[in-house]
Amino acid sequence: MTENSNGLRVLYAGTPEFAVPALQALIESPHQVVAVYTQPDRPSGRGRKLSYGAVKQLAVEHQIPVEQPESLKMEAVQQTLRNYQPDIMVVAAYGLILPQSVLDIPRYGCLNIHASLLPRWRGAAPIQRAIQAGDRETGITIMQMAAGLDTGDILLQSGCPVSDRDTGQTLHDKLAQQGARDVLRVIEQLQLGESQPERQDELLAVYAHKISKAEGKIDWSKPAIEIDRMIRAFNPRPSAFTEYHGKPMKIHRSHVKKTSAMRKDIMPGSILHESVEGIEVATGDGILVITGLQMPGKKAMQVADFLNGHSLSSVVLGR
Repeated sequence: MTENSNGLRVLYAGTPEFAVPALQALIESPHQVVAVYTQPDRPSGRGRKLSYGAVKQLAVEHQIPVEQPESLKMEAVQQTLRNYQPDIMVVAAYGLILPQSVLDIPRYGCLNIHASLLPRWRGAAPIQRAIQAGDRETGITIMQMAAGLDTGDILLQSGCPVSDRDTGQTLHDKLAQQGARDVLRVIEQLQLGESQPERQDELLAVYAHKISKAEGKIDWSKPAIEIDRMIRAFNPRPSAFTEYHGKPMKIHRSHVKKTSAMRKDIMPGSILHESVEGIEVATGDGILVITGLQMPGKKAMQVADFLNGHSLSSVVLGR
């Protein structure tokens, strides 16, 4: 890392993979990442061993001090933060609330990298909700953090198209890289005094509520296009699923069949046809073609591999 007179002292706060590209960009920039704040290590895997989050792993690799408080509300925790003498704090998918007393510490305040075009999709799951709603565009917002939930002034926005093949993972990856580029632009604007904050229109606010596993259960009476959006939005987590012989079968890949209207007497969830190209399922409106799935305790597989040892002929999914 190189340092020069234009480099700022940066505190970085983030935890999952989404926050990694921006931290990497800051490490490679003229700025000095003086410490990384991330969630405490959590048990993971079958052994439930404590494991590092993705951001912590990168920080450790670059020998950057790591702080993992359970909360930022304690005075002792806030004093530690002050001791780093930050010029600015950059936050991306951190997972902890920043009290006003923390927001006031850095000279340039705290910036948040948010994966939507605010005020649309404030909250925990903006990427998934954008796909699920059928949005044709989402993007990145860099905002000046305020005490409310994603309510701060907008400093920069950049759009990102959402295709009808995007999944939660593919859109996540694109937006993570986009956010890394955008936050460096905003920091430069702040240094040059060229920042032009824009207040959010509260009347346009839409909330992206946290997704539960139960929400992934497929209702085959819904239109095929809505089911396909949900499958893509929840791929890879928490995954859409349907009941098959009393067990949850995850559906990872699908598309809507372009066809004429289906007979009204066919029960939603009925298997209409199966081949290596996909398993056709009747829905409340149209036909959904499943191309990737996963049985309990098994790895995800393509339909062609599944059909080598199974058949869904005459099955009604979800029953």
